[in-house]
Formats: sequence, structure tokens, C-alpha cells
Amino acid sequence: MKYIIILGDGMSDYPIDKLGRKTPLMAADIPNMNKLAKMGRCGKYQTVPPELPAGSEVANMAILGYDVRKLYQGRGVLEAASMGVKLNSDDLAMRCNLICIEDEKIKNHSAGHISSEEAHELVNLLNKKLGSENIKFYKGVSYRHLLVLKNGRKEVKLTPPHDVPGIPFRDVMPRSLIPEANKTCNILTDLILMSQKILPEHPVNKKRRAEGKDPANSIWLWSAGYKPEMKTFKELFGKTGAVISAVDLLWGIGVYAGMDIIHVEDATGLYTTNYEGKAKAAVAALKTHDFVYLHIEATDEASHEGNVELKIKSLEYLDKRAIKYIMEETEKFSEPVAIAILSDHATPCSVRTHTHDPVPFIIYRPGEEPDSVTEYNEFSVDKGYYGLIKDDQFIKALFGLT
Repeated sequence: MKYIIILGDGMSDYPIDKLGRKTPLMAADIPNMNKLAKMGRCGKYQTVPPELPAGSEVANMAILGYDVRKLYQGRGVLEAASMGVKLNSDDLAMRCNLICIEDEKIKNHSAGHISSEEAHELVNLLNKKLGSENIKFYKGVSYRHLLVLKNGRKEVKLTPPHDVPGIPFRDVMPRSLIPEANKTCNILTDLILMSQKILPEHPVNKKRRAEGKDPANSIWLWSAGYKPEMKTFKELFGKTGAVISAVDLLWGIGVYAGMDIIHVEDATGLYTTNYEGKAKAAVAALKTHDFVYLHIEATDEASHEGNVELKIKSLEYLDKRAIKYIMEETEKFSEPVAIAILSDHATPCSVRTHTHDPVPFIIYRPGEEPDSVTEYNEFSVDKGYYGLIKDDQFIKALFGLT
């Protein structure tokens, strides 16, 4: 049997008043997800242990069956792997967002979804002005970049910027958790404050302001850690795998998991992503791999913006432009294909950040008797076959190991 996970980042949500107390999944026209719910077995999955941050890095590693309580080192190290950045044991790697600050408050975590071309000019400036033998910035995608600090301590509280829109930035600056981390904390604080002096007047930001766009007028540092020691996916489950995404984080997980990374032209983290290209790449990869992990970010970005209408549109695009094709094409395979649908975490539009709420999931394994669930949403799956699961129970259920 072949296997594919189709993950809509941040799909899960709360009931919304203007939707008649429906969630976006309940309000969206998603016939293909609902068809899979009827054909398969459903449940809820606690993707993130309550003691760990409700981050995509934790959730996606857990979905793939990794023990995140032992392996979690933040998302910076994963994104470093996706960029080909080789880390030494004393390197502290962390995410470096380009963000927009307005009236001393964090306006958004993405500098208005700045383009990679614009962002790379700014990262070059950061390296020129703030980089050193011990401090290095690496260019990523859009607003997502990397900072590596030699001999840094990770015992510093760093707040994800998407968790605190509208909050005065000085209230959520780096904070040392132990005296030994004071030096690291001071370096990171200084880097943020110095970036606010050099970024605003760069031609990229002058042009963005003239066009009515949000400037990338600050960096924001978060999710710091050291290189993790992970077994490959084949070592864990004996299966070859491929990852399809537009996000460095997922590519990095794939690198450490020993999976092939498949890049799709015009794939982005937004609702404008190339759904059809990703779906075709996933079907092609299933012909050469045992397992495919297809990640689509758009629903999460809409949630961080608190944009309910855009989230619904993104759900419908995912359903009709990706899932439909995958269902139709895998039915033609000579070998049966198991299909799973889920979110990595909830990202409710009302709070605009990730939460620890269990997420609904579908596992369709050809030949298995379905349960009584007929729609895919946060409430319908409560009566599903699997009930509430956690840790590596999801991947083992998908592979028929339970």
C-alpha cells in the first residue's frame, strides 16, 4: 500500500458568529474532504503535547511519528537544514522574521508578506551591518529567514511574532531564563533594536511605503535551538518518503527525516499557491515513493490575518484543486493508496495564532470499513472510529500498525 498525508496548515478553527456559529470547515464547500470522511475513519488528534509550544515544527514532527518531547529544538534548526546550512554543536539557530512595527506595536509577522527578492536585499544589509564571525543571517523565503549565533544559549524566552499582533514590541522582547543566558539575550535584543535603525531607510522599504505596503522595519528572533539527532523516516518505519511544501520548516523536517524534497514551481505559502502543481507532484511522487507528505500553508496564513473569508476560500481551493485530483488519480493506481487529511494544529481566526486544541482527521485505507462520520469538521469527527489520539498513534494508524 502507498500512503499520502494531505495537510492543510491551521485548518482547524472555532465556531464564528458571522458564520452562524459554524467553523470555516463547516461553512466551506468541501465535497471531496466530506467524501473521504464518508469513505474512511475519523477522529481527533492532539498533535502538540500541552507542555510544548503549539508550533508547526512540533506538530508536523509529531504527525510523522517523532518523539517531540525528546527531539524538539525549535524551528530554526529545521529551517537551517532546508537551506543547506551546516550547524556545529555550538551553533544556536533561530528563525529571523522580517516584520512590520507600527506605533511601537507589532503590526504583522510578515512585513505584509514581503517578496523574497525584496527580503534578500534586506538580509544582505543585515549581514553587512550586523553580521560578524559569530553572527550570520541566512536568506530564506518571503519574511522567513535564519540567524545563527555561535556559542549561544537557548535558555532565552523568545515570543513568536504571529502570537502577538497589536502588542507593544518592547513587552515581548527576548528575556533570559537563567543567568548564564544573559549574554545571549543581550545580543539578540541588540540585534532587534539595531535592525530597527538600519532597515526603515533602505530603498526596498522606501518603495514599499510609497506603494502603500507595510515596510519590513524590524527583525524578530524566535524558536532557537541546536541541531537535533533524528532517525530517518525509513529507519523508523521502513518506508521511503517525499515532502512537498512551500515552507522551509517542512523542507527541513524532510531533510532530517531523510526524505526527498520536491519543489513545485509557483508554490507559495499563500492562497495563490500552485495547488494543481502540488497535487500533480504528489501523485507523481507516489509512483516512486512509499509515502508522500503534502503540506499546504494557505489556511494558516489566512488565520493569522484573522481573514475568515480568505480561510474559507483557501479551504475550497485545497479541496477542489488538490484533493479532488489526488483522489481521482490514486484510484487508477494498481496498488491501493491510503489518504489522510488533517491540520497540524488549530489556528482560530478569532485569536490569530496557534492553539493546542486537538484537530480533526480522516484516514482512508482502502478495504477498511468506514465509521459513521459523513462530514469533515471539528465536531463531526467526535463520533469517529479513532476517538482522541496522541503522539505517534496517528502515523501508526495510517500505516496499519495499531
